[in-house]
Amino acid sequence: MLPLKHRLKKEKDIKRVIQEGIAFWEKGFLVLKKNENGLGESRFAFVVSRRISVKAVVRNKIKRRIREATRSWLKAIKPGYDVVFFAQKGIVEKNGTEIREIVENLLKKADLLREE
Repeated sequence: MLPLKHRLKKEKDIKRVIQEGIAFWEKGFLVLKKNENGLGESRFAFVVSRRISVKAVVRNKIKRRIREATRSWLKAIKPGYDVVFFAQKGIVEKNGTEIREIVENLLKKADLLREE
């Protein structure tokens, strides 16, 4: 589970990222928007709309998979960013491993991973 300090919860913060953030796409399955937050931690939100599935069970399963993929990269992610992930239709057929690879590619494209 993603720690509380890494969750982007307030609607105004999410809207700010959507309006001011920079977008990155990966394989038509996931979109990431990032924006600096001025804090010592990066925070994340996950959006899976009804266009993906009318069933809440399916939408929540997708969110859990994306959240887990993000959590696995948490120590390697640079601090100080608000990030919102938007799922797109093709993500439904992907398994956890494929989603983790997609999240990794997006984080690299967005330059959110620390240099090792």
